[in-house]
Amino acid sequence: MRILYIDCDSLRPDHLGCYGYHRDTSPSIDEIAADGRRFTNVYTSDAPCLPSRTAFYTGRFGIHTGVVNHGGRNADPRRYGATRGERYPRRFRTLATILDEQGFDTAMISPFPARHDAWQVVEGFGELHDTGGGGTETADEVYSYARDWLVEHAAEDDWYLHVNFWDPHTEYTTPLEYGTPFEDDPAPEWVTDDLIDRHYQETGAQSAQDLCGWGGKRDAPRMPPDISSRDDFVTMIDGYDAGIHYMDAHIGKLFDRLREAGVFEETLIIVSADHGENLGEFNVYGDHQTADDKTCNVPLIVRGPTVEPGVDEALRYQLDLPPTLVDLAGGDAPEGWDGRSFAETVTDGTESGRDHLVLSHAAWTCQRAVRWNDWLLLKTYHDAFKSNLEEVMLFDLADDPHEATDLADERPEIVREGLSTLQRWVDERLLEAARGERGGNPDAENGVTDPMWEVLRENGPYYTWDALEEYVEHLRHTGRSEHAAELLERHG
Repeated sequence: MRILYIDCDSLRPDHLGCYGYHRDTSPSIDEIAADGRRFTNVYTSDAPCLPSRTAFYTGRFGIHTGVVNHGGRNADPRRYGATRGERYPRRFRTLATILDEQGFDTAMISPFPARHDAWQVVEGFGELHDTGGGGTETADEVYSYARDWLVEHAAEDDWYLHVNFWDPHTEYTTPLEYGTPFEDDPAPEWVTDDLIDRHYQETGAQSAQDLCGWGGKRDAPRMPPDISSRDDFVTMIDGYDAGIHYMDAHIGKLFDRLREAGVFEETLIIVSADHGENLGEFNVYGDHQTADDKTCNVPLIVRGPTVEPGVDEALRYQLDLPPTLVDLAGGDAPEGWDGRSFAETVTDGTESGRDHLVLSHAAWTCQRAVRWNDWLLLKTYHDAFKSNLEEVMLFDLADDPHEATDLADERPEIVREGLSTLQRWVDERLLEAARGERGGNPDAENGVTDPMWEVLRENGPYYTWDALEEYVEHLRHTGRSEHAAELLERHG
Protein backbone atom coordinates (compact mmCIF):
# COMPACT_ATOMS: atom_id res chain seq x y z
CA MET A 1 0.00 0.00 0.00
CA ARG A 2 1.21 3.49 -0.84
CA ILE A 3 0.00 6.58 1.06
CA LEU A 4 0.66 10.19 0.04
CA TYR A 5 -0.43 12.67 2.71
CA ILE A 6 -0.45 16.28 1.46
CA ASP A 7 -0.47 18.73 4.37
CA CYS A 8 -1.39 22.28 3.26
CA ASP A 9 -0.69 24.82 5.98
CA SER A 10 -3.52 27.28 6.76
CA LEU A 11 -5.84 25.97 4.03
CA ARG A 12 -9.52 26.62 4.64
CA PRO A 13 -11.93 24.36 2.73
CA ASP A 14 -14.25 27.06 1.44
CA HIS A 15 -11.47 28.47 -0.77
CA LEU A 16 -11.27 25.25 -2.79
CA GLY A 17 -13.38 24.68 -5.88
CA CYS A 18 -14.49 21.24 -4.71
CA TYR A 19 -15.97 22.84 -1.58
CA GLY A 20 -17.96 25.34 -3.63
CA TYR A 21 -15.59 28.30 -3.99
CA HIS A 22 -16.39 30.49 -6.98
CA ARG A 23 -12.74 30.98 -7.94
CA ASP A 24 -10.91 28.19 -9.74
CA THR A 25 -8.15 27.94 -7.14
CA SER A 26 -7.64 24.18 -7.00
CA PRO A 27 -8.08 22.18 -10.24
CA SER A 28 -5.63 19.44 -9.18
CA ILE A 29 -7.23 18.96 -5.77
CA ASP A 30 -10.68 19.14 -7.35
CA GLU A 31 -9.68 16.32 -9.71
CA ILE A 32 -9.04 13.86 -6.91
CA ALA A 33 -12.08 15.11 -5.00
CA ALA A 34 -14.26 14.21 -8.00
CA ASP A 35 -13.01 10.61 -7.92
CA GLY A 36 -12.60 10.36 -4.16
CA ARG A 37 -14.41 11.06 -0.92
CA ARG A 38 -14.72 14.61 0.35
CA PHE A 39 -15.37 15.31 4.03
CA THR A 40 -17.02 18.63 4.89
CA ASN A 41 -17.05 18.72 8.70
CA VAL A 42 -13.57 17.67 9.80
CA TYR A 43 -11.95 19.78 12.52
CA THR A 44 -8.59 19.90 14.19
CA SER A 45 -9.16 19.28 17.87
CA ASP A 46 -6.37 21.64 18.91
CA ALA A 47 -5.26 24.72 16.98
CA PRO A 48 -3.01 26.13 15.69
CA CYS A 49 0.06 24.46 14.09
CA LEU A 50 1.98 22.78 16.91
CA PRO A 51 -1.05 21.50 18.86
CA SER A 52 -2.76 20.43 15.63
CA ARG A 53 0.04 18.32 14.19
CA THR A 54 0.81 16.89 17.64
CA ALA A 55 -2.82 15.79 17.98
CA PHE A 56 -2.78 14.30 14.49
CA TYR A 57 0.39 12.23 14.79
CA THR A 58 -0.20 11.12 18.38
CA GLY A 59 -3.91 10.46 17.79
CA ARG A 60 -4.60 12.21 21.11
CA PHE A 61 -6.33 15.36 22.31
CA GLY A 62 -4.26 18.25 23.60
CA ILE A 63 -5.97 17.87 26.96
CA HIS A 64 -4.23 14.47 27.14
CA THR A 65 -0.84 15.25 25.59
CA GLY A 66 -0.57 18.67 27.23
CA VAL A 67 0.35 20.33 23.91
CA VAL A 68 -2.01 23.29 23.46
CA ASN A 69 0.36 26.30 23.30
CA HIS A 70 3.30 27.44 21.18
CA GLY A 71 5.55 28.24 24.17
CA GLY A 72 5.97 27.32 27.80
CA ARG A 73 5.43 23.90 29.30
CA ASN A 74 2.38 23.27 27.15
CA ALA A 75 4.37 23.38 23.94
CA ASP A 76 5.92 20.02 24.88
CA PRO A 77 4.22 16.66 25.45
CA ARG A 78 3.92 15.52 29.01
CA ARG A 79 6.56 12.97 29.95
CA TYR A 80 5.44 9.39 30.31
CA GLY A 81 6.40 8.75 33.91
CA ALA A 82 6.69 5.32 35.48
CA THR A 83 5.23 3.49 32.47
CA ARG A 84 8.15 4.62 30.26
CA GLY A 85 10.40 1.67 29.44
CA GLU A 86 13.09 1.42 26.78
CA ARG A 87 10.40 2.55 24.37
CA TYR A 88 7.14 4.41 24.91
CA PRO A 89 4.09 2.28 25.73
CA ARG A 90 2.33 1.37 22.48
CA ARG A 91 -0.77 3.37 23.37
CA PHE A 92 1.39 6.52 23.22
CA ARG A 93 3.09 5.71 19.90
CA THR A 94 2.59 7.90 16.85
CA LEU A 95 1.00 7.16 13.49
CA ALA A 96 4.39 6.90 11.80
CA THR A 97 5.61 4.41 14.41
CA ILE A 98 2.56 2.21 13.99
CA LEU A 99 2.96 2.25 10.20
CA ASP A 100 6.64 1.41 10.64
CA GLU A 101 5.60 -1.60 12.73
CA GLN A 102 3.48 -2.70 9.74
CA GLY A 103 6.47 -2.59 7.42
CA PHE A 104 5.96 0.84 5.85
CA ASP A 105 8.83 3.07 4.83
CA THR A 106 7.95 6.45 6.28
CA ALA A 107 9.22 9.84 5.13
CA MET A 108 8.37 13.47 5.94
CA ILE A 109 9.18 16.47 3.77
CA SER A 110 8.64 19.50 5.98
CA PRO A 111 10.41 22.26 7.92
CA PHE A 112 7.78 22.06 10.64
CA PRO A 113 9.59 19.88 13.22
CA ALA A 114 12.51 22.33 13.27
CA ARG A 115 10.25 25.41 13.09
CA HIS A 116 8.51 24.48 16.34
CA ASP A 117 10.93 21.92 17.86
CA ALA A 118 8.06 19.49 17.31
CA TRP A 119 10.07 16.31 17.54
CA GLN A 120 7.09 14.32 18.79
CA VAL A 121 5.70 14.73 15.24
CA VAL A 122 8.82 13.08 13.75
CA GLU A 123 8.80 10.00 16.01
CA GLY A 124 8.60 6.90 13.83
CA PHE A 125 9.66 8.48 10.55
CA GLY A 126 12.53 6.77 8.82
CA GLU A 127 13.38 9.91 6.84
CA LEU A 128 13.00 13.63 7.55
CA HIS A 129 13.77 16.07 4.76
CA ASP A 130 13.79 19.64 6.12
CA THR A 131 13.06 21.99 3.22
CA GLY A 132 15.05 24.62 5.09
CA GLY A 133 12.88 27.72 4.97
CA GLY A 134 11.16 27.38 8.32
CA GLY A 135 7.77 27.73 6.66
CA THR A 136 8.68 30.47 4.18
CA GLU A 137 9.45 28.10 1.30
CA THR A 138 7.24 28.18 -1.77
CA ALA A 139 5.65 25.20 -3.49
CA ASP A 140 8.38 24.88 -6.11
CA GLU A 141 10.98 24.41 -3.36
CA VAL A 142 8.90 21.79 -1.54
CA TYR A 143 8.03 20.05 -4.80
CA SER A 144 11.69 19.51 -5.70
CA TYR A 145 12.21 17.43 -2.55
CA ALA A 146 8.99 15.45 -3.08
CA ARG A 147 9.73 14.90 -6.77
CA ASP A 148 13.17 13.47 -6.01
CA TRP A 149 11.74 11.17 -3.34
CA LEU A 150 8.98 9.89 -5.62
CA VAL A 151 11.35 9.34 -8.53
CA GLU A 152 13.37 7.04 -6.29
CA HIS A 153 10.62 5.35 -4.28
CA ALA A 154 7.16 5.72 -5.88
CA ALA A 155 7.17 2.29 -7.53
CA GLU A 156 8.16 0.54 -4.30
CA ASP A 157 5.57 -1.09 -2.05
CA ASP A 158 4.38 0.07 1.37
CA TRP A 159 5.39 3.67 1.88
CA TYR A 160 3.90 6.68 3.66
CA LEU A 161 5.04 10.12 2.49
CA HIS A 162 4.05 13.35 4.26
CA VAL A 163 4.55 16.46 2.05
CA ASN A 164 4.03 19.85 3.71
CA PHE A 165 3.19 22.93 1.59
CA TRP A 166 3.08 26.46 3.08
CA ASP A 167 1.83 28.78 0.36
CA PRO A 168 -1.57 29.68 1.94
CA HIS A 169 0.23 30.78 5.13
CA THR A 170 0.70 34.50 5.79
CA GLU A 171 2.51 36.42 4.17
CA TYR A 172 1.43 34.73 0.91
CA THR A 173 4.85 34.63 -0.76
CA THR A 174 3.87 33.23 -4.17
CA PRO A 175 6.54 34.44 -6.65
CA LEU A 176 5.46 37.74 -8.18
CA GLU A 177 6.12 36.48 -11.69
CA TYR A 178 3.23 34.05 -11.13
CA GLY A 179 0.95 37.05 -11.40
CA THR A 180 -2.49 37.50 -9.86
CA PRO A 181 -4.66 34.71 -11.27
CA PHE A 182 -7.92 36.02 -9.82
CA GLU A 183 -7.72 39.79 -10.22
CA ASP A 184 -10.72 39.66 -12.56
CA ASP A 185 -12.77 37.40 -10.25
CA PRO A 186 -14.70 39.08 -7.43
CA ALA A 187 -13.50 38.50 -3.88
CA PRO A 188 -16.00 37.27 -1.25
CA GLU A 189 -18.66 39.93 -0.74
CA TRP A 190 -19.36 39.50 2.97
CA VAL A 191 -16.52 41.84 4.03
CA THR A 192 -17.88 45.33 3.31
CA ASP A 193 -16.40 48.80 3.77
CA ASP A 194 -18.76 49.32 6.74
CA LEU A 195 -17.47 46.17 8.42
CA ILE A 196 -13.87 47.19 7.76
CA ASP A 197 -14.53 50.66 9.25
CA ARG A 198 -15.76 48.99 12.43
CA HIS A 199 -12.90 46.49 12.51
CA TYR A 200 -10.38 49.30 12.04
CA GLN A 201 -11.36 50.79 15.40
CA GLU A 202 -11.21 47.47 17.25
CA THR A 203 -8.15 45.76 18.71
CA GLY A 204 -6.02 42.66 18.41
CA ALA A 205 -3.01 41.34 16.56
CA GLN A 206 -3.66 40.76 12.86
CA SER A 207 -6.73 42.99 13.10
CA ALA A 208 -7.62 45.49 10.40
CA GLN A 209 -5.47 48.35 11.76
CA ASP A 210 -2.81 46.20 13.41
CA LEU A 211 -2.17 43.73 10.61
CA CYS A 212 1.34 42.75 11.72
CA GLY A 213 1.81 41.83 15.36
CA TRP A 214 0.96 44.33 18.06
CA GLY A 215 0.78 47.46 15.97
CA GLY A 216 3.10 46.83 13.04
CA LYS A 217 2.34 47.14 9.36
CA ARG A 218 2.85 44.48 6.73
CA ASP A 219 5.60 44.94 4.19
CA ALA A 220 4.83 42.14 1.73
CA PRO A 221 3.89 42.43 -1.97
CA ARG A 222 0.79 40.26 -1.70
CA MET A 223 -0.49 41.73 1.58
CA PRO A 224 -1.46 45.37 2.22
CA PRO A 225 0.05 47.24 5.20
CA ASP A 226 -3.38 47.19 6.85
CA ILE A 227 -7.03 46.60 5.97
CA SER A 228 -8.46 50.10 5.72
CA SER A 229 -10.73 49.53 2.71
CA ARG A 230 -12.30 46.81 0.66
CA ASP A 231 -9.51 47.26 -1.89
CA ASP A 232 -7.03 46.20 0.81
CA PHE A 233 -9.17 43.18 1.63
CA VAL A 234 -9.26 42.18 -2.05
CA THR A 235 -5.46 42.44 -2.23
CA MET A 236 -5.15 40.08 0.73
CA ILE A 237 -7.68 37.58 -0.65
CA ASP A 238 -5.98 37.64 -4.03
CA GLY A 239 -2.69 36.83 -2.28
CA TYR A 240 -4.21 33.96 -0.30
CA ASP A 241 -5.93 32.48 -3.33
CA ALA A 242 -2.83 32.87 -5.51
CA GLY A 243 -0.95 30.85 -2.88
CA ILE A 244 -3.54 28.08 -3.11
CA HIS A 245 -3.41 28.10 -6.91
CA TYR A 246 0.40 27.99 -7.00
CA MET A 247 0.49 25.18 -4.45
CA ASP A 248 -2.23 23.28 -6.32
CA ALA A 249 -0.20 23.40 -9.54
CA HIS A 250 2.70 21.69 -7.79
CA ILE A 251 0.38 19.17 -6.14
CA GLY A 252 -0.71 18.32 -9.68
CA LYS A 253 2.94 17.74 -10.56
CA LEU A 254 3.17 15.22 -7.71
CA PHE A 255 0.23 13.38 -9.23
CA ASP A 256 2.07 13.40 -12.56
CA ARG A 257 5.10 11.78 -10.92
CA LEU A 258 2.83 9.03 -9.57
CA ARG A 259 1.40 8.51 -13.05
CA GLU A 260 4.87 8.30 -14.55
CA ALA A 261 5.71 5.59 -12.02
CA GLY A 262 2.50 3.75 -12.90
CA VAL A 263 1.12 3.89 -9.34
CA PHE A 264 -1.32 6.84 -9.35
CA GLU A 265 -4.42 4.64 -9.34
CA GLU A 266 -2.96 2.40 -6.64
CA THR A 267 -1.92 5.19 -4.24
CA LEU A 268 -4.10 6.39 -1.36
CA ILE A 269 -3.92 10.18 -1.70
CA ILE A 270 -5.00 12.45 1.15
CA VAL A 271 -5.24 16.23 1.10
CA SER A 272 -5.78 18.08 4.37
CA ALA A 273 -4.40 20.95 6.49
CA ASP A 274 -3.15 21.64 9.98
CA HIS A 275 -5.85 24.29 10.45
CA GLY A 276 -7.83 26.84 8.48
CA GLU A 277 -7.44 30.61 8.26
CA ASN A 278 -9.52 33.56 9.40
CA LEU A 279 -9.93 36.04 6.56
CA GLY A 280 -11.88 38.74 8.38
CA GLU A 281 -13.84 36.61 10.84
CA PHE A 282 -13.54 38.08 14.36
CA ASN A 283 -11.43 40.87 12.86
CA VAL A 284 -8.56 38.47 12.19
CA TYR A 285 -7.14 38.97 8.71
CA GLY A 286 -4.85 36.22 7.49
CA ASP A 287 -4.16 34.25 10.67
CA HIS A 288 -5.54 31.50 12.90
CA GLN A 289 -6.16 32.81 16.40
CA THR A 290 -9.45 31.39 17.63
CA ALA A 291 -11.16 28.06 18.30
CA ASP A 292 -13.85 28.95 15.77
CA ASP A 293 -15.09 27.28 12.61
CA LYS A 294 -12.73 29.04 10.20
CA THR A 295 -9.56 28.30 12.19
CA CYS A 296 -10.43 24.70 13.07
CA ASN A 297 -12.36 23.38 10.05
CA VAL A 298 -9.96 21.67 7.64
CA PRO A 299 -10.39 20.07 4.23
CA LEU A 300 -10.15 16.31 3.99
CA ILE A 301 -10.15 14.59 0.61
CA VAL A 302 -9.30 10.91 0.25
CA ARG A 303 -8.82 9.12 -3.07
CA GLY A 304 -7.54 5.63 -3.70
CA PRO A 305 -8.26 2.13 -4.99
CA THR A 306 -10.57 1.16 -2.11
CA VAL A 307 -12.24 4.56 -1.59
CA GLU A 308 -15.97 4.94 -2.18
CA PRO A 309 -16.49 8.27 -3.98
CA GLY A 310 -18.93 10.71 -2.46
CA VAL A 311 -19.41 13.42 0.14
CA ASP A 312 -19.48 12.89 3.90
CA GLU A 313 -20.99 15.59 6.13
CA ALA A 314 -20.58 13.91 9.52
CA LEU A 315 -18.72 15.64 12.35
CA ARG A 316 -15.20 14.27 12.76
CA TYR A 317 -11.93 15.17 14.38
CA GLN A 318 -8.86 15.20 12.19
CA LEU A 319 -7.27 12.88 14.76
CA ASP A 320 -9.86 10.29 13.69
CA LEU A 321 -7.83 9.92 10.49
CA PRO A 322 -4.73 8.16 11.98
CA PRO A 323 -6.64 5.08 13.22
CA THR A 324 -8.50 5.09 9.90
CA LEU A 325 -5.22 4.91 7.99
CA VAL A 326 -3.94 2.13 10.23
CA ASP A 327 -7.16 0.18 9.60
CA LEU A 328 -6.91 0.72 5.85
CA ALA A 329 -3.32 -0.52 5.97
CA GLY A 330 -4.45 -3.72 7.71
CA GLY A 331 -3.08 -2.94 11.16
CA ASP A 332 -4.42 -2.31 14.65
CA ALA A 333 -4.43 1.20 16.06
CA PRO A 334 -3.33 1.65 19.69
CA GLU A 335 -6.19 1.45 22.17
CA GLY A 336 -4.87 4.59 23.84
CA TRP A 337 -5.58 6.89 20.91
CA ASP A 338 -8.49 9.30 21.22
CA GLY A 339 -9.26 9.03 17.50
CA ARG A 340 -11.96 6.70 16.17
CA SER A 341 -11.52 4.95 12.85
CA PHE A 342 -13.96 5.69 10.04
CA ALA A 343 -12.39 3.24 7.59
CA GLU A 344 -15.75 1.75 6.65
CA THR A 345 -17.00 5.20 5.68
CA VAL A 346 -13.97 5.61 3.41
CA THR A 347 -14.39 2.24 1.70
CA ASP A 348 -18.16 1.83 1.45
CA GLY A 349 -19.80 5.06 2.60
CA THR A 350 -21.07 3.66 5.91
CA GLU A 351 -22.62 6.42 8.02
CA SER A 352 -20.68 7.31 11.15
CA GLY A 353 -19.39 10.39 12.90
CA ARG A 354 -19.64 12.13 16.27
CA ASP A 355 -22.55 13.89 17.93
CA HIS A 356 -20.42 16.90 18.80
CA LEU A 357 -16.84 18.14 18.77
CA VAL A 358 -14.87 20.20 21.28
CA LEU A 359 -12.18 22.44 19.80
CA SER A 360 -9.31 24.14 21.60
CA HIS A 361 -6.94 27.08 21.07
CA ALA A 362 -4.35 28.36 23.55
CA ALA A 363 -1.54 29.99 21.55
CA TRP A 364 -3.24 33.31 20.75
CA THR A 365 -6.54 33.20 22.60
CA CYS A 366 -7.44 30.67 25.24
CA GLN A 367 -10.74 29.30 23.96
CA ARG A 368 -12.77 26.16 23.68
CA ALA A 369 -15.65 25.69 21.27
CA VAL A 370 -18.43 23.16 20.94
CA ARG A 371 -19.58 22.26 17.44
CA TRP A 372 -22.87 20.37 17.07
CA ASN A 373 -25.80 20.38 14.62
CA ASP A 374 -25.47 23.83 13.01
CA TRP A 375 -24.26 25.45 16.22
CA LEU A 376 -20.88 26.73 17.33
CA LEU A 377 -20.54 27.85 20.94
CA LEU A 378 -17.34 29.73 21.75
CA LYS A 379 -16.07 30.04 25.35
CA THR A 380 -13.22 32.53 25.88
CA TYR A 381 -10.83 32.35 28.84
CA HIS A 382 -8.21 34.77 27.45
CA ASP A 383 -9.20 37.17 24.66
CA ALA A 384 -5.70 37.94 23.28
CA PHE A 385 -6.46 41.65 23.77
CA LYS A 386 -9.34 41.54 21.27
CA SER A 387 -12.19 43.93 21.97
CA ASN A 388 -14.84 41.93 20.09
CA LEU A 389 -14.82 38.63 22.01
CA GLU A 390 -17.45 38.00 24.66
CA GLU A 391 -16.97 35.36 27.33
CA VAL A 392 -19.61 33.15 25.68
CA MET A 393 -20.74 33.51 22.07
CA LEU A 394 -23.11 31.44 19.93
CA PHE A 395 -23.37 31.21 16.14
CA ASP A 396 -25.68 29.46 13.70
CA LEU A 397 -23.22 28.35 11.02
CA ALA A 398 -25.94 27.42 8.55
CA ASP A 399 -27.27 30.99 8.38
CA ASP A 400 -24.09 32.77 9.46
CA PRO A 401 -21.00 30.95 8.14
CA HIS A 402 -18.70 33.91 8.89
CA GLU A 403 -19.77 34.10 12.56
CA ALA A 404 -20.91 37.71 12.39
CA THR A 405 -24.05 37.50 14.58
CA ASP A 406 -23.75 36.40 18.20
CA LEU A 407 -27.00 34.69 19.27
CA ALA A 408 -26.02 33.97 22.87
CA ASP A 409 -28.55 36.40 24.36
CA GLU A 410 -31.33 35.29 22.02
CA ARG A 411 -30.91 31.54 22.53
CA PRO A 412 -30.04 30.92 26.20
CA GLU A 413 -31.31 27.34 26.03
CA ILE A 414 -28.78 26.55 23.28
CA VAL A 415 -26.03 28.24 25.29
CA ARG A 416 -26.88 26.06 28.29
CA GLU A 417 -26.76 22.96 26.13
CA GLY A 418 -23.38 23.93 24.69
CA LEU A 419 -21.82 24.82 28.05
CA SER A 420 -23.12 21.59 29.56
CA THR A 421 -21.62 19.60 26.70
CA LEU A 422 -18.30 21.40 27.10
CA GLN A 423 -18.08 20.76 30.83
CA ARG A 424 -19.05 17.12 30.41
CA TRP A 425 -16.36 16.69 27.73
CA VAL A 426 -13.64 18.19 29.93
CA ASP A 427 -14.71 16.04 32.88
CA GLU A 428 -14.68 12.89 30.77
CA ARG A 429 -11.21 13.60 29.37
CA LEU A 430 -9.75 14.27 32.82
CA LEU A 431 -11.39 11.11 34.17
CA GLU A 432 -9.74 9.20 31.32
CA ALA A 433 -6.44 10.68 32.37
CA ALA A 434 -6.99 9.76 36.02
CA ARG A 435 -7.86 6.17 35.06
CA GLY A 436 -5.20 5.79 32.38
CA GLU A 437 -7.84 5.27 29.70
CA ARG A 438 -7.61 6.27 26.04
CA GLY A 439 -5.08 9.07 25.65
CA GLY A 440 -4.90 9.85 29.35
CA ASN A 441 -1.79 9.17 31.42
CA PRO A 442 -1.97 9.43 35.21
CA ASP A 443 1.79 8.78 35.50
CA ALA A 444 2.78 11.94 33.63
CA GLU A 445 3.61 15.11 35.51
CA ASN A 446 0.36 17.12 35.67
CA GLY A 447 -1.21 14.33 33.64
CA VAL A 448 -4.63 14.86 35.24
CA THR A 449 -4.52 18.65 34.97
CA ASP A 450 -6.34 20.60 32.27
CA PRO A 451 -3.56 22.20 30.17
CA MET A 452 -5.78 25.22 29.46
CA TRP A 453 -5.50 26.17 33.13
CA GLU A 454 -1.76 25.57 33.04
CA VAL A 455 -1.43 28.06 30.19
CA LEU A 456 -3.53 30.65 32.02
CA ARG A 457 -1.59 30.18 35.26
CA GLU A 458 1.85 30.17 33.65
CA ASN A 459 2.02 33.19 31.35
CA GLY A 460 -1.02 33.01 29.09
CA PRO A 461 -1.11 32.27 25.37
CA TYR A 462 2.38 32.43 23.90
CA TYR A 463 1.78 35.26 21.43
CA THR A 464 0.49 37.58 24.17
CA TRP A 465 3.59 37.24 26.34
CA ASP A 466 4.95 40.65 27.36
CA ALA A 467 2.76 42.37 24.76
CA LEU A 468 0.19 44.20 26.89
CA GLU A 469 2.14 47.30 27.94
CA GLU A 470 3.49 48.00 24.47
CA TYR A 471 0.14 47.38 22.84
CA VAL A 472 -1.71 49.65 25.27
CA GLU A 473 0.68 52.46 24.37
CA HIS A 474 0.13 51.76 20.68
CA LEU A 475 -3.65 51.96 21.13
CA ARG A 476 -3.31 55.32 22.86
CA HIS A 477 -1.16 56.66 20.05
CA THR A 478 -3.67 55.52 17.42
CA GLY A 479 -6.75 57.12 18.98
CA ARG A 480 -8.07 54.05 20.75
CA SER A 481 -7.53 55.10 24.38
CA GLU A 482 -10.92 53.73 25.41
CA HIS A 483 -9.87 50.25 24.29
CA ALA A 484 -6.52 50.71 26.03
CA ALA A 485 -8.30 51.39 29.31
CA GLU A 486 -10.56 48.37 28.83
CA LEU A 487 -7.56 46.12 28.19
CA LEU A 488 -5.84 47.30 31.35
CA GLU A 489 -9.01 46.68 33.33
CA ARG A 490 -9.28 43.13 32.01
CA HIS A 491 -5.60 42.16 31.96
CA GLY A 492 -3.62 44.77 33.87
